[in-house]
Amino acid sequence: MHRFAVLAKLTAASPGCKGPGSCRNGRRDVALRCLASLVEGNQHRQRLTQRTRPGREGLVRWNSAAEASAVKINEKTSREKILTLESMNPQVKAVEYAVRGPIVLKAGEIEKELRKGIKKPFTEVIKANIGDAHAMGQQPITFLRQVVALCTYPNLLDSPSFPEDSKKRARRILQGCGGNSLGSYSASQGVNCIREDVAAYIERRDGGVPADPDNIYLTTGASDGIATILKILVSGGGKSRTGVMIPIPQYPLYSAAISELDAIQVNYYLDEENCWALDVNELRRSLNEAKAYCNPKVLCIINPGNPTGQVQSRKCIEDVIHFAWEEQLFLLADEVYQDNIYSEECQFHSFKKVLYEMGPEYYSNVELASFHSTSKGYMGECGYRGGYMEVINLHPEIKGQLVKLLSVRLCPPVSGQAAMDIVVNPPVPGEESYAQFIKEKESVLNNLAQKAKLTEDMFNKVPGIHCNPLQGAMYAFPRIFIPSKAIEAAKAHKMAPDLFYCMKLLEETGICVVPGSGFGQREGSHHFRMTILPPVEKLKIVLEKVKDFHIQFLEEYA
Repeated sequence: MHRFAVLAKLTAASPGCKGPGSCRNGRRDVALRCLASLVEGNQHRQRLTQRTRPGREGLVRWNSAAEASAVKINEKTSREKILTLESMNPQVKAVEYAVRGPIVLKAGEIEKELRKGIKKPFTEVIKANIGDAHAMGQQPITFLRQVVALCTYPNLLDSPSFPEDSKKRARRILQGCGGNSLGSYSASQGVNCIREDVAAYIERRDGGVPADPDNIYLTTGASDGIATILKILVSGGGKSRTGVMIPIPQYPLYSAAISELDAIQVNYYLDEENCWALDVNELRRSLNEAKAYCNPKVLCIINPGNPTGQVQSRKCIEDVIHFAWEEQLFLLADEVYQDNIYSEECQFHSFKKVLYEMGPEYYSNVELASFHSTSKGYMGECGYRGGYMEVINLHPEIKGQLVKLLSVRLCPPVSGQAAMDIVVNPPVPGEESYAQFIKEKESVLNNLAQKAKLTEDMFNKVPGIHCNPLQGAMYAFPRIFIPSKAIEAAKAHKMAPDLFYCMKLLEETGICVVPGSGFGQREGSHHFRMTILPPVEKLKIVLEKVKDFHIQFLEEYA
């Protein structure tokens, strides 16, 4: 083909040329301009092609550019982290919570190994470290679950499968919720009708002692209430910093909350030789020593005891209240195990009732916050995170501050509030669900009483283990003898002796318990906490395994 014909044909496709007709008389200079335009257009298309679909040569250039960009990104992302162990809040770093500590992490690792088929001297990990009743096989209370189900899915209110008394309670709760739905926020203090039910429950429990719904605050489990009231109580600096008196052994929520708030932990020791009794002389010793370095103004009591399982006598509670009145201490009464009383010689006495019965000089002045929960008792509904606190003799201006603080987290889970309502407003005689409710409640509590006695008896048959009577709650806290050779081995592993013991127990038997050092104990003594929640037959196996392990442990480190 003639070169001008070829040029004309090619330039027709060139975006820089209007076609052969624009080349007047085929003049050479115009043709050359067209050719230049054509070349430029083709080069432009090649560059586009290399960018979007790189060929071999283009791919090399594209990869080189990408690598150079990645280097620049890596240079930017290699800067130091803003949040490190050195820069983080030191109060959070100081928090320890043994119930879910290193033993539990190790138990989780062992469970993963078992699932992978790695052989162990056991086939399962038994987590006896925490009071999680349903995880241990306890069945939910039918009536509680029925009401919460109806509140969660109100369409079920038309179902004939649910008893009328459960529907009545569900309707009342829903009427107290915005839009008749558990999915709405409640008031920060909690759903009003549920607070009214809590107040009515306290009056029944305490034989007519009045309770004001305005003094009731629904909480995310008891733990939330305890942490909140401590947050308001802590103030000052140096020797004027708030001191918080807690029992030793204690439930580690207290030491953790005190660390987080940068308050001062003031220990008072329970009397192990006298069934973990609380001695006011020990309170006075602890208080007087603490005054040298802080301002002790809070006294925490756990009754029934966790981890120790003792139930305080009425006389003991009177002595404690008088001590708090005399020393101007704010009382915190952790009473979440008030339904868990197993010893026939023991009875639960609420601090509120005893305070009221001591006369107006006391009940008009002593400031008291008491706590209850859906998580323990016969319910075991840990996951709902339902609870309440009653605060009496609180300064009116402080009430406003407390509500303000609670409003920051909006409200406790409304489903948990509904569960709490059933705890304080269960079926009564004459109602359709009463017989089944009482049967289930008594079955759980009688079963726990049987397991408390079984645990105490079996531990006390083992050389080197001593267990005080389990009067209440749901744990054993036996004292264990650890030979000096084992203590040296623990030091070599940089562990507390009872942590070393519990770690070996876990690795050799699959039983997960919590070392006493996580709860506090007198210097030179060693313990572990174990829940009594497993079914009776499994609990017997657990106790036998602990016995065999302990005997072997003593022989190994004799």
